Order: sequence, then structure tokens, then C-alpha cells
Amino acid sequence: MRSRWSRALGMGLCCLGLLTSGGLLTAAPKQAGPDKVLDAHALAARIDAHLQAKWDRNKVTPAPPADDAEFLRRISLDLIGRIPTVTELHEFLDDKSPDKRSRLVERLLETHGYVGHFTVVWRDLLIPQGAGNNQFAPQFAQQMESWLTKRIQDNAGYDTMVRDLLTAEPYGFRVRGGQPQAVNPADRSVVAFYQANENKPENVAATVSRLFLGVKLECAQCHDHPFNRYSRAQFWELAAFFSGLTPQGARPRQPGGFAGFDPTRKQIKIMGTERVVDAKFLDGKVPKFEEGVDVRTVLADWIVRPDNPYFSRAAVNYVWAQFFGLGIIEPVDEPSDDNPPSHPELLDEMARQFALNKYDIKYLIKAITASRAYQLSSVVSHPTQHDARLFAAVQLKGMAPEQLLRSLDLAVGNLEGTSRFPQGFRGRPAFNTMAFELRNKFANYSDKKTEYQTSILQALALMNGRLIGDATSLTRSGTLAAVADSPFLDTEGKLNALFLATLSRKMKPNEAARLVRYVDGGGPSKDGDKALADVFWTLLNSSEFILNH
Repeated sequence: MRSRWSRALGMGLCCLGLLTSGGLLTAAPKQAGPDKVLDAHALAARIDAHLQAKWDRNKVTPAPPADDAEFLRRISLDLIGRIPTVTELHEFLDDKSPDKRSRLVERLLETHGYVGHFTVVWRDLLIPQGAGNNQFAPQFAQQMESWLTKRIQDNAGYDTMVRDLLTAEPYGFRVRGGQPQAVNPADRSVVAFYQANENKPENVAATVSRLFLGVKLECAQCHDHPFNRYSRAQFWELAAFFSGLTPQGARPRQPGGFAGFDPTRKQIKIMGTERVVDAKFLDGKVPKFEEGVDVRTVLADWIVRPDNPYFSRAAVNYVWAQFFGLGIIEPVDEPSDDNPPSHPELLDEMARQFALNKYDIKYLIKAITASRAYQLSSVVSHPTQHDARLFAAVQLKGMAPEQLLRSLDLAVGNLEGTSRFPQGFRGRPAFNTMAFELRNKFANYSDKKTEYQTSILQALALMNGRLIGDATSLTRSGTLAAVADSPFLDTEGKLNALFLATLSRKMKPNEAARLVRYVDGGGPSKDGDKALADVFWTLLNSSEFILNH
């Protein structure tokens, strides 16, 4: 078992400093002149150069490269949300071409698995299901899936996605001449974003600032922050862009009249005071509003402008954190003078190239996964690799509940369950029931994946739950039954088959010596098949299986 598993889960084989008083954003990235547009591999080389420069300055010895099996497992979990099949593993290991890793990334990005997994990734970012007190957050998150799936299938630019999200009709219909009109059903589910924020201007403003500018502005909702340099008035000036919303509980009438939504409204009263403020951008500039224009459109246009570096920096930082477990700014939504980027020049350059490449998320993914840093081993081989923010070794990451469920489902042999559920919990009833239970127990999946902790209930769900029980049943587990009954495999071959199905590798010599002896001896029950089931149970509950490394 790897040297770092014991630090991870223990289940193994036994408010930005943003605004000055003048309203200008502090610590703004330097704006360069006209940039050369780099392709993904050229940007990967620039990522490597920035990281190498810091390694050299800090006398860091990076980890060795991950072997092909380790890379395949990592990229499969990161791009399609599950471990690789044994067939996929053999095919990749047998491929001797030097560019097979980049070709694999290209192929995975065109699969339904990528669409389904990143639907979940963006869904959980837009509507966190474990945060806040909104009991309907899981329902709103599922509503978002159809809208996100279509955008990801079309590889829509991130700027287009955000603009469409911000300017969506918040009640699922639009009003013209005082009368409601239908909205395209394909776009109606996006209203869940507003519903999850209770249609409250202050909630929407806080979420928009955090997600799309990387600014945790809600700290200033009730008072000026005592440490950072943004004010209560500036929070409410942003909230004023959403002042036309009607909070839940005061829903607009339809049809035949419209009681609440005024998309042209651009003033709001600061909560708890009599002061009214006008909508204003976070850089202090006063917007130019045309008569009758939805003020949210004016805000959306400003947010996604190519010369707004905070939009592209926030997006790059979120995507980087998705693949490395932590951001270049960490926490990802709290940049400040006291929390600067670990690699500011790298973040700026990636943000510029992301904008120059039309906010193409796949482009960003290709560049990150082609970098040397992403392809390093997760096994720490030198003391200088312990500082996670140097990215000199890949960090262990907790799996999201969907990743864990799909990987379990695949490992135990229920292939139809994995292949037919690219967007969540749909399909055969038993799978759905187990998925719902697992999602509830793992709803506290941490935003900081490298500090993932498991609860007692989560541990029990894996050790004694129905899914693991079925997985290790000689009559109900497709994988275990096939391996145990195989007339072509000796004990070592059977054990290796289970290792490949779960950990995507064969046994190490010390593991083989111990486990072959255990199975041949029949374990406590003196039954070889039951001893084999014991090993399978152990593998499925091991840290090496339930972590992404």
C-alpha cells in the first residue's frame, strides 16, 4: 500500500481583499499586449516552465512520472468519472505509441462519459448540495442537469454558458406586454440556479461574485469587512443588478398578470437601512443602461468581457482545482493580499490563453492534463514534495459520490449500471436506490478534495452497505463469481484479476506472497472462494480504491 494512504481515510487493507476606497480591484493581473494564441500543448509547456522555475527557486525535487496504469486510472476518474475497465487498461498498456496519453484525452473528451461527469462537476459548482440550509438544493441540482448536458455536449464557450445562465428567465417564462410567454423547454431548467438562491438579489449576487469573479463578497453583506477592503455598499451595488427578482414566497402571478419580476429595475435598499444604492460594477464603474434593457444583461456582458481578467482567472482556477485537488489560489474563491496565488504569472498566462481560445473548456483540460505536473506520481519520494501548493507530486483526492458509485458499480460487474447513467441516478431501480443512499451519506463531499474525511456512517456504508454486500457475494457479484469460477486461472491469477478490476494494477510481490497463502488456506472459514471474497471486500474498502491518485 502506498506510503500516504494512512494519512487519507484510514479504511485500507485493515472574503477576497478586493476593492479599494476608490472602487478599483486590487492586485489586478498585469495586462499584456497582444498575445500569441497558444495551442493546448504549447500552453502545457508554459505550465511546465512556470512550475519548474518555482521548483528551481525552492530547490524542489519533483516526483517521478506516473506509470501508464496510474495515469489511466487518474484521467479516467477525472474525465469520465469512473475507474477504467480491465479491457481499457490492457489496451492502453499494450499501446506503445509515444502520444497515446494525449490521444486518450482527446478520445475521452468526445465520450458520453465526459459529458455526464462534467455535468455533475458543473452542477455541483453552481448548486452545491451539501452547503447552506436549502432543503431543495438536490432537486434544483438535478433540474440543472439537462441544461448543462446540452451545453457540454455542444462544447459551448464558458462565457456563453455564464451569460446564458445569468440572463435566463428566472421563473421559466418571460413577460411581454404584461403577459407571460413560454420559454424554450430546453432552457427552462436553468431557472433552478435562481431558485436555489431563493430568487433573493443578495443570494444571487453573492453566488455570482464567488463563482464567476472568484470573489467571496457575501462577507460584506451586513457590514464592511474589518480586514479586506470592500464595503457593504459595494455588495449591495452588485445585488442591485438582481433587484427585479421576486423572492420565493412572493411568486409572480401567471397567466393574466405579472406581480413581481422587473428586469429593468436597477436600485435596491441596503438591508436594515433606508439607504438606496444603484447597480454598479465591482470595479467601481457606473454601467450605461439603455431604456428597457434587462440590467442583468449589462452585468453579464461586463463579467464575460475578454478584458475582465477576473472572470477567466476564476474559471481557470476552478478547473485547475478540479484536476489537482486545490487551486493556484486556495481557497479558490478567496484571493486577497493575505492569500495570493501560488503561481501568479502562471494563473495570468492561463487566463489570457483561455480567453484567447474563446473560453474553450476542453482546450483548458487538454493543456492541464498534458502538463508534466498532472502526470507526476502521487507517491512522495522526496521531502520537498510535501508542500501541495508547489504541485511537485499529485495529491490524493477524495472521490465525489458519483465517481465512487460508478467505480463500485463497474468493479463489481454491473456494467449496464455504469454505461447508462451519464447524468446521475437514472435507470434500474436497485441502482437508483443505492445511488440515493450513497449520495445522502456522502453529501458532505468537501470542496477541498485533498482534505477529504470520511464519517463513521460513510465508512459503515462502504463496509457493510448493500452495494458492498452484493459486490462480495459469490451469487450476486458478476466480477467475483466470474473470477472464482474461472477454470483458466490459478490463485494468483484470480487475485490479479480482482486487483485489476478494483485498483487497476496487479499485485506487488509482497501482496502476492501474503494473499495467495491466505486464499489457498481458505481463510477463517477454510473455504477458498470465501477467502477470495474476503480479499475482494478488502480491496473495495481500501483507501487505494476509494481515492483518486
